[in-house]
Amino acid sequence: MNIQSYINKEVFIPHDERMLVAVEVKRRKRKRMSFLPTGAKGDYTTYICVSVNNTKPHQLLITKVKQFDGSSTFTRRSQWTVEQLRQVNGINPKKDSPEFDLMFDNTVDQWVASSAAEKCIFVQILYHACQSHWEGKAGKLGKVGLQRRVSQGTHHDVRAGPSDPSPASASRTMHVRRKSYIPPKQTEFINCQSKLTGDASTMNLVIYRCKAFLNRMKNMIVANQSRLYGRGQHGQRVIGSTIGNVVHRMNVALGERGNRMTRAEDKTVELMHKAQQFADTAHKLALKYSK
Repeated sequence: MNIQSYINKEVFIPHDERMLVAVEVKRRKRKRMSFLPTGAKGDYTTYICVSVNNTKPHQLLITKVKQFDGSSTFTRRSQWTVEQLRQVNGINPKKDSPEFDLMFDNTVDQWVASSAAEKCIFVQILYHACQSHWEGKAGKLGKVGLQRRVSQGTHHDVRAGPSDPSPASASRTMHVRRKSYIPPKQTEFINCQSKLTGDASTMNLVIYRCKAFLNRMKNMIVANQSRLYGRGQHGQRVIGSTIGNVVHRMNVALGERGNRMTRAEDKTVELMHKAQQFADTAHKLALKYSK
């Protein structure tokens, strides 16, 4: 199970939502320090997620999720509806880049994705989700307006009877009603590559997913090599310390052996001296009793 599956399982499924895409990000510019309590402290990883709720009316949501170091759980921090998302800025329309901006009604977030491919996947899925959302909403509003016009026309026919308005009056009424309808302002996508929003977007999405997979594999290999290198250095330190201990023990043993040999030599000299004294005494006694 990958990281997106874990986020979807822990954060969105309990709220009856379905996650469409998530991207790991870091702030491009440091945000001003807030004096409000933020709960958990320490370093953390931030994910920007796009989700849709399963209940009607369907809503497209953008959610900020964090995972603090040392914790296996994910925390929902902020959430906006797509109506609050005013603009998506891809920063560079000429080449793949990890930078992008999200402009909401009350804030602007400047992000750097973990890779350019991850950012392109996020922008592409977000764009098509927004298009589907706005098209569905426009169709629903159109059906509601048509039903209202039909019901109002039928009611007017029943009440008015022979004194029906002229066709010109009816067309003017329809024109006024159409002008009175103001469609909601859609999310604006600027400085985004055309391949993210063009007809070949499905093939590009497959290509970006392959690039993102290869980038994650590369990061895993680098991380494993770093861990192995660290373990190698630790092993070298262990081997070095072991050899040092052996040398120290050998030095101690040699020192103790030298001390024992020194004491044995001293004892030998003392015994030789006593033996010489005993021999001298015996010789004197032998001379004395021989006379």
